[in-house]
Amino acid sequence: MYNTILVPIDVTEDALTNLLVPHVNSLQKLNDATVHFLAVTAPISNYLRYGGTILPGDFPDDEKQAEIILSELKEKIKLFDIPADKVKAKATVGSVKDEILATAEDINADIILLGSRRPSMSTYLLGSNAASVVRYAKTSVLVVR
Repeated sequence: MYNTILVPIDVTEDALTNLLVPHVNSLQKLNDATVHFLAVTAPISNYLRYGGTILPGDFPDDEKQAEIILSELKEKIKLFDIPADKVKAKATVGSVKDEILATAEDINADIILLGSRRPSMSTYLLGSNAASVVRYAKTSVLVVR
């Protein structure tokens, strides 16, 4: 049923990753599925645009930034009990929602599993990444809280 599972991971949110572990492990084993882990980070321009204090010279370019989060993602993947031949990992720089949806389409994902925090005032006003993915995904989405 679920042969290709997409699991977006926020490498800065250990609690969300820990919530996903049993769900991903169960679905993977049940279906002998391939699990595609994805880490997305916003481009440096977003940090600067919203008043960030990081200077352009102090932060790596998009390619280097993706390499950094990919190495962090590979550390997080060790938490999951999935055979190495069934794991794919990718890191990108861009809009979280757009990158998740594009990757889901590229890999022909059967389901997207992602963690989400309890709604706060900012998510009520701005919306969350999970809500955006649920709203626009062309495939099933399981949000774990």
